[in-house]
Amino acid sequence: MSDPLIRAMDHYVVLEPGCSERLVDRTETLAWLERVLNAMEALPADLQPLADAAARAARLLDTACELDVSPGHTVQWYAVRLEPGGAG
Repeated sequence: MSDPLIRAMDHYVVLEPGCSERLVDRTETLAWLERVLNAMEALPADLQPLADAAARAARLLDTACELDVSPGHTVQWYAVRLEPGGAG
């Protein structure tokens, strides 16, 4: 079971090999995870029964913080809390 505090977070740091880290909101993180999942040749077994990429992305966001997308290629995302006045 995932921590309810994580689901309350609105921002994430996204890490991809060869790319700079990015700070994105929950909606952008879900869209990014959908793109990552759609590009994969084979989905993890626990995600296969879910209806679509949106459901799979939501499950990942709530239950994990990394995904092996191909051999030697792992993407990661971490929930962060922004302090008031710290994001602008």
